[in-house]
Amino acid sequence: MKPTPTYANKPTSDNPRDVEAWALAEASRRLIDAGRSPVNEETLRGALQLNQRLWTIFQAAMTEEDCGHPPEVRTNIAALSLLVDRETVARLIDLDVSKLETLISINRSVASGLTARPDTVAPGQPAPAPQAARPPMAPPVAAPDSQPPRQSLRISI
Repeated sequence: MKPTPTYANKPTSDNPRDVEAWALAEASRRLIDAGRSPVNEETLRGALQLNQRLWTIFQAAMTEEDCGHPPEVRTNIAALSLLVDRETVARLIDLDVSKLETLISINRSVASGLTARPDTVAPGQPAPAPQAARPPMAPPVAAPDSQPPRQSLRISI
């Protein structure tokens, strides 16, 4: 069993959303650091494996019976985590640091969404639209080669 990784900093809040956002930011930071020294393959592997463990935790949480997220959100997070899995495995195989931006961008975007507070609006910014005012999910799109239709992915955490 691998030792638990050590962290230079720790989350300052016990709020689960803040901890998840911190974990995603930490994973992004490690991927960025690993990308800066591409000759150190072990550092890159470690950063990719940490990111994969984090997203595996998110996947598992979405399958729990007591998960409080609505089915649409659970489906979207699961789909996003599958994308992260595929991208991570590809990077573990080729160790191409020039292709880390996708993983870093996903982590940062989700972390940003987790830290956003809908009940607070920055000065000069429009108030967020109420939940019911959001457009409905796009209809299924027919996939080529007679594959079953797919839903458009919309992440809303």
